[in-house]
Amino acid sequence: MEFAYSPKTQDLQQRVAAFMAEHVYPAEPQYHKEIEANTAAGKRWTPLQVIEELKPKARAAGLWNLFLPESEYGAGLKNSEYAPLAEIMGAVPWASEVFNCSAPDTGNMEVLVRYATPSQKKQWLEPLLAGEIRSAFAMTEPDVASSDATNIEASIRRDGDHYVINGRKWWTTGGPDPRCKILIFMGKTDAANPDRHKQQSMILIPVDTPGVSLVRVLPVFGYDDAPHGHGEFDFDNVRVPAANLLLGEGRGFEIAQGRLGPGRIHHCMRLIGQAERALDYMCRRAASRVAFGRAIADQTVTQERIANARIAIDQARLLVLHAAWKMDVAGNKAAKKEIAMIKVAAPIMACQVIDWAMQVHGAAGVSDDFPLAFFYAQARTLRFADGPDEVHRNQIAKIELAGYRPPK
Repeated sequence: MEFAYSPKTQDLQQRVAAFMAEHVYPAEPQYHKEIEANTAAGKRWTPLQVIEELKPKARAAGLWNLFLPESEYGAGLKNSEYAPLAEIMGAVPWASEVFNCSAPDTGNMEVLVRYATPSQKKQWLEPLLAGEIRSAFAMTEPDVASSDATNIEASIRRDGDHYVINGRKWWTTGGPDPRCKILIFMGKTDAANPDRHKQQSMILIPVDTPGVSLVRVLPVFGYDDAPHGHGEFDFDNVRVPAANLLLGEGRGFEIAQGRLGPGRIHHCMRLIGQAERALDYMCRRAASRVAFGRAIADQTVTQERIANARIAIDQARLLVLHAAWKMDVAGNKAAKKEIAMIKVAAPIMACQVIDWAMQVHGAAGVSDDFPLAFFYAQARTLRFADGPDEVHRNQIAKIELAGYRPPK
């Protein structure tokens, strides 16, 4: 594995970092002011102009859809080339949207690029690529342990030229956003199939289809993430054309595996960006505050935490870049252990580093005066989003043990 970034990646790193420095970081105060103003005016679920005004600038700078490896649609970057860019964007939680590189749209666009028909691409992929609409992914269900996706109970039943969908989904990120126009829905088309991984399918459901209703918005540690948010949706005899099915009946797991690999790289690298920023906050605070007659930075416990934070961040980054490299050279399936490893390691690392940063800030660290509490909420959530730690650890252990099992 080469540790140096390619010249193309280095150029994009410099350009993304420069854009963040010139446009995104200076816009953070305006972002919070706009959130407060919308809340006071009862317009909390209104797209933020501060972000919408930055999008054309990013697009004009050639920093648009960088996540897509297909050069026809995106920048043609490999996973290992996009990963360091995701880290830079991740330092500001909303920055990825400025570059049209935010979840869940990134994963949904990848699904449409790989598996959609030309008609589906025309109707949904093109406006997503242009940043004209947003999307959501409806998989998790409230009544079953969705960490085992074979538990999903929502039904997709064929009825002539249509499918009829029934079920309840929650933690549908992006669903409450007024710009969300399309849902990728996972449910069962063949619940009796003896192969549990061929019972599920994925289908496209326009949000305004009769029978689709937003039950409630789900906060995370008290944050509602407006105007994007996470929704619980009810699907009551929802009818969509049979042409809305993706790839074919029974191929939902196949699509899911193609979607999740790159997405986990993106999530983990964005977390590393947040952890880097948390460490920056920790060092600045420690150097500027005095307690018991000396700077907090001179306390050996603080120095130990700063050192451990630097070690942990760099370890996690190298682990993620190795997973990205292996995906590039051997494919997602061959890199499944490495992908599982980063999904465990990166959120745990980020939670710890952010926690240390909050501790140095004292009570201010858990307030909204600093972004650390929100960082922590996001990092902690990712210990079960896209699969809980336990599932990934089980997979890692099974792969490790495979060579020690007696042959059957």
